[in-house]
Amino acid sequence: MNKRSLLKVVFGLTLSLGLPLSAHAEDALARVKAAGVLKVGTETAFAPFDFIDEAGEHAGLNVDAFAEIGKELGVKVEWVELPWDGVLPGLEAGQFDVVAGPATITKARLERYRFLSPVAEATVALLKAKGDETITKPEDIAGKLVGAGKATSQLAQVQAYGKTLPTPVETREYVGFNEAYADLAAGRIAAVANSLPNISYVAEKQPDIFAVVTPPFGQKSYFGFIGTKKADDQPLLDAMQAALVKMKGDGRLADMQTKWFGVSFDTPDVAPEPAF
Repeated sequence: MNKRSLLKVVFGLTLSLGLPLSAHAEDALARVKAAGVLKVGTETAFAPFDFIDEAGEHAGLNVDAFAEIGKELGVKVEWVELPWDGVLPGLEAGQFDVVAGPATITKARLERYRFLSPVAEATVALLKAKGDETITKPEDIAGKLVGAGKATSQLAQVQAYGKTLPTPVETREYVGFNEAYADLAAGRIAAVANSLPNISYVAEKQPDIFAVVTPPFGQKSYFGFIGTKKADDQPLLDAMQAALVKMKGDGRLADMQTKWFGVSFDTPDVAPEPAF
């Protein structure tokens, strides 16, 4: 058998047995390590996880967390920034390796994506204008106009919650939460529905403009980083999961939470079964 015939036989056996032609082509971890770069997709209008600070720099818990993940994996982190409604489609299209986001862990998302170890609580609450005495508890938004981010769990939750009230809630969708906060400050909407860590940060930074409505109205939930369920991606996600658990164990993640939220969260090591 000549060399060409032998190659044909080997190639045919590889295809028939479903064997990979190249470990580097099939294994995302090997590919990332070979390139020395981990590509991370996110939006930058979700403070304090991801935002552009006053100096024009990309900042937030996600930036700090992925810097540590990059160190654990021995690679640099390359950020790919785009609006939130394009982030998950971008992941599926292979534009980047993982999504920072983070995103609320929901049943629908858990069926489609793999979530890494939760990095913070994500229970939804309301942000109102400072001094607005018409809203002192969550149910006071009955019949009012409430803003939330387009294609977010927060939007879905406030819409579902609004249907339980005597007068339905009207919602307005925003490409980014910063636009919703601006409309709230201008009096164009009555409140913004977002996760408690996010609105607590906003109210802390602008206490003369905003206030948090307590208690949260949403069901207990968590934020997590996202990858696909493709078999090729699992070695990379396994390595990232191990890095996050290590960061929890040695206190690095708690320090980041305290830095950005003012408190640390007791979160599970593995993404829990969500309530909604």
